[in-house]
Amino acid sequence: MVDVNLVLRSTRVITPEGTRPAAIAVSGGTIAAVLPYEAEVPAGARLEDVGDDVVLPGLVDSHVHVNDPGRTEWEGFWTATRAAAAGGITTIVDMPLNSLPPTTTVENLRVKQDVARTKAHVDVGFWGGALPDNVKDLRPLHDAGVYGFKCFLSPSGVDEFPQLDQEQLARSLAEIAGFDGLMIVHAEDPHHLAAAPQKSSEQYADFLASRPRDAENTAISNLIGQARRLGARVHVLHLSSSDALPLIAAAKAEGVKVTVESCPHFLTLTAEEIPDGATEFKCCPPIREAVNQDALWQGLADGVIDCIVSDHSPSTADLKTPDFSSAWGGISSLQLGLPAIWTEARRRGHSLEDVVRWMSAGPARLAGLDRKGAIEAGRDADFAVVDPDATFTVDPVELQHRNRITAYAGKTLHGVVTSTWLRGAKINDRGTLAEPSGRLLERNN
Repeated sequence: MVDVNLVLRSTRVITPEGTRPAAIAVSGGTIAAVLPYEAEVPAGARLEDVGDDVVLPGLVDSHVHVNDPGRTEWEGFWTATRAAAAGGITTIVDMPLNSLPPTTTVENLRVKQDVARTKAHVDVGFWGGALPDNVKDLRPLHDAGVYGFKCFLSPSGVDEFPQLDQEQLARSLAEIAGFDGLMIVHAEDPHHLAAAPQKSSEQYADFLASRPRDAENTAISNLIGQARRLGARVHVLHLSSSDALPLIAAAKAEGVKVTVESCPHFLTLTAEEIPDGATEFKCCPPIREAVNQDALWQGLADGVIDCIVSDHSPSTADLKTPDFSSAWGGISSLQLGLPAIWTEARRRGHSLEDVVRWMSAGPARLAGLDRKGAIEAGRDADFAVVDPDATFTVDPVELQHRNRITAYAGKTLHGVVTSTWLRGAKINDRGTLAEPSGRLLERNN
């Protein structure tokens, strides 16, 4: 216990072995030991006793569109990472598109890192992008430290990030499998989307019909087939269609290297509640019906769905026109993911330990962030301290997102984040945020 500078104590600490009273000893930004609650505080260490508030490992959000540089009017590293810290998230992994340039070459990665370096309130890693014409760039990006590669199987919504067809997907997967990399996939089949009814409309039912479940199901089936044939590691992004769960479960049982995530909006919002013209609820794939949501929760309970991440995809207010066909598709929830999920999880009989598994340990494992995702010796001293019984009503004015448009406005949620800690330093104290101290993370260090 040499050089312990902080002891964080609570009657409820969530560890890999369960929830118990404990004192967490921190040395040099790393968890030195998880001690009994009554353990003597080492000489020279500062004691922070948070009483009965629950100490969670800092959350990891592996699906965030920061859009910086290039579209910083939508979001940026300063505002996105402040929102993360306010929401108990201590690590984000940034998506390769919606920024200009996209993260599709090492040169472009360095541009983004240079922009993020002085603005990050939490730790930040980066995904690379797989495009039809950048197979040659995939291994250099991997060597430069990206955590994997994102591709689209249908139009991405931005011209500089075109989708892959099945042949192009196979080429990229073969290259990535050669160095045991990870491909993360927006899985909607373009042929099913093209065949679906498309029309300008303010009615949510019309938008939902334009993004049928079959588009997801077919794309996921094809992806599993490619992964099986090539021995590639693949990850299904933002699963919306519960119909695909049996496909994924069977593939996992067979040994195909496939994982899957879902998002707070699919797990807490339903198609039935979305008013006409309310495009703050628009995302692709879409929010579906309540019966679909029930099946997604069962997929979480069964372990078919590996993690929950935000897919925080903000835009300026003018892009959220009332017409669902033309409005920007993305939901801002970075700051609200934990209370949104906890509110629904507790209603369904799940525990905070389940939430930690889905929102901290799971995303950390996906990205290979070995120092994140658990409260145990040797990990980074990243914590979220939460009053799980306290409630608040979402007021967009209080959000840290650059554009305070949210589908959660007016909702009363359980779970108030009272403090957030990054490597043993308090970066959020009841909404008061410290100066940026986040680090840029790379896969190979």
